[in-house]
Amino acid sequence: MLTAYRKSGDLQLLGELYEPYMPLIYGLCLKYFKDEVQAEDAVMHIFEQLISKLRIHEVTNFKSWLYTLARNHCLMEMRVAGKQSQIPIDNGFMENEPFLHPDNGEKGLEEQLNAMEQCLEKLNEEQQRCIRLFYLDGKCYKEIADITGYEPGKVKSYIQNGKRNLKICMESTTDD
Repeated sequence: MLTAYRKSGDLQLLGELYEPYMPLIYGLCLKYFKDEVQAEDAVMHIFEQLISKLRIHEVTNFKSWLYTLARNHCLMEMRVAGKQSQIPIDNGFMENEPFLHPDNGEKGLEEQLNAMEQCLEKLNEEQQRCIRLFYLDGKCYKEIADITGYEPGKVKSYIQNGKRNLKICMESTTDD
């Protein structure tokens, strides 16, 4: 169905593709926004983003890609609104438990993001590259493997180990 949409641009096909994931996307948005109306609006905004993004991006794992798109949408909305109290680095309904960096009330969002960037810089080159491509650029494992030349199993390992090391670094930063 994804290929058919890419070729035709038929919104009916896109709607059929997106519909089974709407409850998951709504739940994800509700988790971030804690507001039903805002979560409903986000589900529709994400659909609108799909119209153009799916025509541009080569998506091999729609569920993972959609989750990343939705999470990034929520994070950007929260960042713009200045309401973020946690910095999630997770793969939610697909892989591991969420890694949440608690806001201890002393650091603002910018300080948290700066701390995360510093911790990201401390990762080895492979982990750093895979983490950036996966979480910040929304690439799937296969796309990362194609870009980097790493084996797909190594990509997954670099992401998991990088995520763990990032969590350890972030926790030590908050203990200081």
